[in-house]
Amino acid sequence: MSQSSAPRQKMSRIAVASLVGTTIEFYDFFIYGTAAALVFESVFFPALGTAAGTAAALATFGVAFVARPFGSVLFGHFGDRLGRKKTLVSTLLLMGLATVAVGLLPSTESIGAAAPVLLIALRICQGVAVGGEWAGATLLTAENAPREKRGFYALFPQLGPSLAFMLSSATFLVITLSMSKASFAAWGWRIPFLISIVLVVVGLYVRLRIEESAVFTATAVDRRSDRLPIAAALTRQPREILFGAGAVVMTFAFFYVSMTYLTTYGVEKLGLSLSTVLSIGIVAGLAFAVTTVIGSVCSDRFGRRKVIMTANALAVPVALALFPILDLGTPTAFAVGMCLPLAVVGLGYGPAGALLPEIFSTRHRYTGAGIAYNLAGVLGGAVTPLVSSQLAVSFGGSAMGFYLAAIGLVSLLSILALRESKDNALEGTALREAATAPAST
Repeated sequence: MSQSSAPRQKMSRIAVASLVGTTIEFYDFFIYGTAAALVFESVFFPALGTAAGTAAALATFGVAFVARPFGSVLFGHFGDRLGRKKTLVSTLLLMGLATVAVGLLPSTESIGAAAPVLLIALRICQGVAVGGEWAGATLLTAENAPREKRGFYALFPQLGPSLAFMLSSATFLVITLSMSKASFAAWGWRIPFLISIVLVVVGLYVRLRIEESAVFTATAVDRRSDRLPIAAALTRQPREILFGAGAVVMTFAFFYVSMTYLTTYGVEKLGLSLSTVLSIGIVAGLAFAVTTVIGSVCSDRFGRRKVIMTANALAVPVALALFPILDLGTPTAFAVGMCLPLAVVGLGYGPAGALLPEIFSTRHRYTGAGIAYNLAGVLGGAVTPLVSSQLAVSFGGSAMGFYLAAIGLVSLLSILALRESKDNALEGTALREAATAPAST
């Protein structure tokens, strides 16, 4: 184990803290997407009708992705200047308070146009919070982990989204099964948002008990010259930001199409019951979690680049086969159509938790990794569901499949432009010199 690596007991504590934190943050983020797909059109956009109201509700979901890069810059600045731990406590509090506020927000029928305006404002807060969350959580594990097990430990924050997806699906499933549709639409949808406060308290307890990243502490003097980490990241490592984002944009595109659009598609287009769709969502989340573990562990042996390259290559045929499978219309076909893309997502997403921190200098790593990750989130998570859903309406599901396949190709070319990073040292500025060397095959 290197000198900058934490003892095993401390490392276990950090891994658990990162897992709990990202699970809570993404649970809060995902329950909004589920509620937007199911009820927000009637609660906040009743005058628009079902189709337009659903589109407007999903658009508010996408607003958070536009806010995420701002969150990565804001919290990245403080994370690179003040520390990972303090910043992560702030992101958790902001997300938790915004989520509970959504659960308390009156409907348009009660307060008029102020309701959707406040909804968008709170969604922006969620986007800013999750924009600062991911980089800090992954850095806390990657910077403390021994080099030879960095991929393994980096999987813990990467498991957060899959566990959060299962948790949000399970929460909505229990609620919908325990009350009538009218009760769910009237007030039941608020319960997942309100119980978030319990999760936030647990998350704060866990995060306040961990120590600051060893690498961050060791470079305190070196960091003083970077008063604006955003400027340092953009001027010194623009290539890593661009291709780092491109390498993981496929994971966002496939995941958020599966999580939001396919939920609506299964209920409204295929005629499946909501309980069936939510139950399948839990299984699909499990597939996501399993392949996240596989991808992360394999990246320690074969390299981040090879594993992510494999995932991006597999994304192309999966995208082309997706809607022909879904349109068979059976619950089994829908389950396959949900699990396949999420399995590919996990394979690429797992190693990303180590890849992105490894390609940036410690002095602006929080900012650089956060910008790359959240830029991919905008292109994949915000743009893709809106564009692809319109393609599906105008030209059929096959057009949406071609669009997703094209994104897979972009990600494949992007990861090919980066060099392998698993043997990079995370200490000091040596990494910057290694990261900017020409790509190799």
